[in-house]
Amino acid sequence: MKLTILLTGNVPVPLRAEFGPYPLMFERMFARVGETFSYDVVAINEGAPFPDPATLDAVLVPGSAAGVYDDLPWLEPLRHFIRTAYAGNTPMLGICFGHQIMADALGGDVRKSEKGWGLGRHTYGVIARPNYMTAAPASLSVACSHQDQVIVAPPEAETFLASAFTPNAGLNYRNGAAISLQSHPEFDDDYTLALARLRTGKAPQEVIDLALESVQIASDSTMVAGYLGAFLRGVR
Repeated sequence: MKLTILLTGNVPVPLRAEFGPYPLMFERMFARVGETFSYDVVAINEGAPFPDPATLDAVLVPGSAAGVYDDLPWLEPLRHFIRTAYAGNTPMLGICFGHQIMADALGGDVRKSEKGWGLGRHTYGVIARPNYMTAAPASLSVACSHQDQVIVAPPEAETFLASAFTPNAGLNYRNGAAISLQSHPEFDDDYTLALARLRTGKAPQEVIDLALESVQIASDSTMVAGYLGAFLRGVR
């Protein structure tokens, strides 16, 4: 099975040499849970043409420094791609910005949250259990890095992960072929810490300090990666 990653952003320059590109993080994440996907990366943020979603085994829309409200030439074509993929039941996974742009394209409300930065490891309650995660525990703790949030979920989506800070942290779509997460299960702890430190001067220092402490919470990222792999295989 080939997973096509629509690249929407890059690892910040100060961290790039040490941590590598985002697609490699996803490859490592899935490899840790025994998934043997092959990968294709399409740099839509650099002007690469969009593939036809009908020709894809599955698609991943990852994180980005962009917001859905930005004036970027690739955002409207990405919305069109998402709507077309959704209508055709192409398996689709959104992470962070991908979560937000999927919700935006399919009728939700996405904005910069008044709650400010979410950094470090956050814990989300499991409020519904789709068929790919029926044995999930009551909560899942995963890294995050964002200011924007899905304020109102699209009519086509059911929220399955939520917290007081992020009420729509995980969305499961009614076509059975699309899911998205605000969190970053692909981030390892070293990158989570480095990214939080990089927000110095942008996020309040107390938020950064709490983020650095939060990695002491046990990570459920590997468990979440297993659910995502099961979802992709199950749709196909």
